[in-house]
Amino acid sequence: MKTLTHTLRPFLLLSISAAIGFVAASGRAASNVLPVDAAPVVAADDADAAPVQTPFTRDQLIGSLTRSIAAHFNLEGELQIELQRAWVLPSRLAASWELTVVEFPTTVTGTMMVRCRLAADGAAVSDASLVLRAQLWRDVWVTRQPLVTGSAFDASALETRRVDTLRDREALPASVGDRTYIFARGVSAGRMLTWRDVARRPLVRKGDTVEVSAVDGPLSVTMKATALENGAQGETVTVRNPESRKIFAALVVDENRVQIRF
Repeated sequence: MKTLTHTLRPFLLLSISAAIGFVAASGRAASNVLPVDAAPVVAADDADAAPVQTPFTRDQLIGSLTRSIAAHFNLEGELQIELQRAWVLPSRLAASWELTVVEFPTTVTGTMMVRCRLAADGAAVSDASLVLRAQLWRDVWVTRQPLVTGSAFDASALETRRVDTLRDREALPASVGDRTYIFARGVSAGRMLTWRDVARRPLVRKGDTVEVSAVDGPLSVTMKATALENGAQGETVTVRNPESRKIFAALVVDENRVQIRF
């Protein structure tokens, strides 16, 4: 009996160890489980937070004025403005700022005055008259070679240069120029083109016979007439019916073609 106990002893120890080990492991695993009241707290939504209060900056002032002036005058090119005299910005903070131009100048010039109103969080803060210096940068045409009077507009004879068109107001923008234009006078190489250097190419010439289309809704009648003056596309010219000798005005629509609408 004693021998049997010694024989079974290792197995009993193993069983006891295994049982202890299992209990110990189970105890360690249980220690990693968080109690319900220790669950992480979810932060409140950012939307519930108070709006951020910021000052009104000079960059906001210049940016808002630039956009307002460019939109009001439908300007093409890059408008740059700066204050001619310093303006004391408000010292208060606000969640939203709004600058409104209440009075624009008659036209855009290198120096101009605007009246504006500044509002903070919907409430008026100040009204001010600001004197601005402005530049409007655009690409314009410059001759690469001499131009001949009366020759058709040819962009290959030109190149572009970026200039302030509020200073060089007569400069011809590079957005202007196609087959409907001619060079109105000779221009030497290296010169900036002006509006006086080009003219609309006459599609109708004085004394020429033109085709007249009289349009009234879906109806159209065609006849011949004599042009009494030159005219470019989109211009109105006077023509004469050679049979009735009646003189009337018509719109130039194409080469030797005019139109009348009723």
